[in-house]
Amino acid sequence: MEGPRMSADRAPSPTRWWTLGIVALGTFMLMLDLSVVAVALPDIQESLRSSFADLQWVFDAYALTLAIFLVAAGSLADRHGRKKVFQVGFAVFTIASLACGLAGDATALSVFRAIQGVGAAIMFAVGPAMLSHEFHGKERATAFTVFGAAVGLAVATGPLIGGSLTSSLSWRWIFYFNVPIGVIALLIGVFRVRESMNRRAHPTDWPGLVTFSIALGALVFATIRAPEEGWTSAFTLTLYAASIGFLALFVVIERHMGERAMFDLAFFRNPTFVGISLVAMIGNAGALPSIFFETSYLQNMLGMDAWEAGLRFLPLTIAMFVTGAISGSLIGKVPFRFLLGTAPAVMATGLLFLNTTEADSAWTVLIPAFVIAGFGMGIFNPARAAVAVEVAEPAKSGVASGINETFQQVGIAVGIAGVGAFFQNRVADGFTHSEVGERLGHDKADGAAEAVSSGSLEAVAQEGGGAMRDQILSAGRDAYMNAFHSAMNVCAALGFIAALVGFLMIRTKDLHHHSATSDVRPTSDRVTAM
Repeated sequence: MEGPRMSADRAPSPTRWWTLGIVALGTFMLMLDLSVVAVALPDIQESLRSSFADLQWVFDAYALTLAIFLVAAGSLADRHGRKKVFQVGFAVFTIASLACGLAGDATALSVFRAIQGVGAAIMFAVGPAMLSHEFHGKERATAFTVFGAAVGLAVATGPLIGGSLTSSLSWRWIFYFNVPIGVIALLIGVFRVRESMNRRAHPTDWPGLVTFSIALGALVFATIRAPEEGWTSAFTLTLYAASIGFLALFVVIERHMGERAMFDLAFFRNPTFVGISLVAMIGNAGALPSIFFETSYLQNMLGMDAWEAGLRFLPLTIAMFVTGAISGSLIGKVPFRFLLGTAPAVMATGLLFLNTTEADSAWTVLIPAFVIAGFGMGIFNPARAAVAVEVAEPAKSGVASGINETFQQVGIAVGIAGVGAFFQNRVADGFTHSEVGERLGHDKADGAAEAVSSGSLEAVAQEGGGAMRDQILSAGRDAYMNAFHSAMNVCAALGFIAALVGFLMIRTKDLHHHSATSDVRPTSDRVTAM
């Protein structure tokens, strides 16, 4: 009896394309919310009177909770039903998006962004496992091509969509935008997506989740606050020590949890699993901050509004979309080592072209960087998603995918915090040591440097008045551009490191190709029609 049942369960589902559509839509929305806020930051800063650190938290609060809850979401879905958990995540994401749009201050916005990240974590962890369950053979490559294209398209079109909504309505509509789409998607999911689960999955590892959350939160918080508190201050060093301590405790807990562990440490004995995790983390630590700062350059140095800045990202959008589609079709034909070694190197090469920018350049100076980096990002996304699932046996695909997404989001959160702190430090150093900075005095120069970092250079110059105005503008632009070039070189270096890891550690022989019959079965073959 078992044989026929397994065969029937593996027959193509008539609603699998609905599943792909919902997963791709959810993935597009959650990834969009990583990049869509970039062009809205000046408006958010003006509306909520926020600092540079506040602006970083608008990004990092979301990326942080996305990273923290990914693995827990994967294990919950495997145990309680992937469709059910995915729907809960979509609902949390939609409600939190509405709350973000209604936020009255920067703290409230960051809190709601963190809740939004929890919903995004659930969708991001469960989506690839749903696709792995529903699609087999050649159709699986197609499914992950669409999934990768959704990720790439969201990252690339975020500035354009955000700019359009911010300029025509307000920054709040970048969050309101999610609400009607989320409601419609939830209704479709109820009727057109079938359930699946792993009945033998273990309960969620709550001690591991708590210790990992504290370790990661302390790391990001220390990095964001360090430029203001001081890198060697007791506050900063205490937070870094706490992060290391809780991370060590997390490892001890995971070793004693056995099969119930949040991170199955057995995965880390697989060189390819370690390789793809490091590539996802290091590569994204360079890729996402670059979009943050490219947007800042367009608006703060070249004086563009949100729509104009978003429109200039079209070369990146097109390059990512086209290359993402091509890359998806190469899965199974070209070794993953080549795809995931080449992609971050191409991205990094593109970022090096940003060294040609000046404070008064024409925006077209960015086109080589956009196109070349877009090619690299487009290659990366579908290949990474496919390896993340195939590096584990089918029954553990949800957890394996969740761990990989965790590393990716850790890279984004730490990358934005770290590169942002480096940028802010370079601006402060450059401005305070300039001739006009020394004339202003230490306290005023530090305040001016903070304003330069967050895009308020013109306001600082106006306060200087008279002859000082032009000098402040000149010193501020010089400090900004030197810091911008240095930050983008750091992002490029991270890309080259990720490329080296990909070439050295990713091996085809370590992958599970899912040719064997999966023991993950749908709980019901019946799908209610709309």
